[in-house]
Amino acid sequence: MTRVAVLRMEGTNNEQDMHRAFAEAGGDPAYVHIKQLTDRVPETQQVDLLDYDVLALPGGFSAGDYVRAGAIFAARLEAQAGEALQAFHEDERPIVGVCNGFQVLVELGLLPGDDGDEAAEPEAALTMNASDHYECRPSLLEASETNCPFLEPYEGEDAVVFPSAHAEGRLELPRVEDLDELADRGQVAFRYTGPEGSSEYPWNPNGSPGDVAALTDPTGTVLGIMPHPDRAVHAWQHPDWTRGRDPEARGDGLALFEAIVDHAGGA
Repeated sequence: MTRVAVLRMEGTNNEQDMHRAFAEAGGDPAYVHIKQLTDRVPETQQVDLLDYDVLALPGGFSAGDYVRAGAIFAARLEAQAGEALQAFHEDERPIVGVCNGFQVLVELGLLPGDDGDEAAEPEAALTMNASDHYECRPSLLEASETNCPFLEPYEGEDAVVFPSAHAEGRLELPRVEDLDELADRGQVAFRYTGPEGSSEYPWNPNGSPGDVAALTDPTGTVLGIMPHPDRAVHAWQHPDWTRGRDPEARGDGLALFEAIVDHAGGA
């Protein structure tokens, strides 16, 4: 069974959603505190990251989002388990970060990433929403043509609904043309859209250029997404679930976690 490390630290608060999503998808998730990756805890509680098939970074406000959102979590992960993380990445084992987890992956330099295997200096930033405040609302997303195998269930499908819940989700890149280059390489995974195709606020809740809601790295095995597929695993989590939806039906996000589990299990 695909083993999933749901990594947490002080301030993360969506680890239960992430754990439940991977369990529903047929994986074998386990909570792993970042301290367990060090020798600062008893030996019986220490964890080797490479014993897992998938690394999942949940949402929340790690370390209170001091300095920058995700910056302290990223610095601690690099300092405490940098070699294991690098090996995990070189093996092309799936790494997924949602919301604050996406911010962590950007701070680590894993997203958008370069053609090398090692994590690098940050090449982008997820900054304050254009509205200058926290946004919590359902978001419509369309899958883009991508190199990410986890998005295959969404190719050619209608827009999906994942909840957004963030204050710092606006993608900033060093150059305007960088976004086109990422799209050409298949690294833009999801884009915000609206019911009439318009992505104006509030359908793009943070003002990201190009309506980018998710990125992958050049290998396609690292995925960062701002809205929460882990909060869209069941139909009853949909905002209009009382309007004729079958509460026992699947939510829009479940296929993503199933694809990650299947890919890791078959790798």
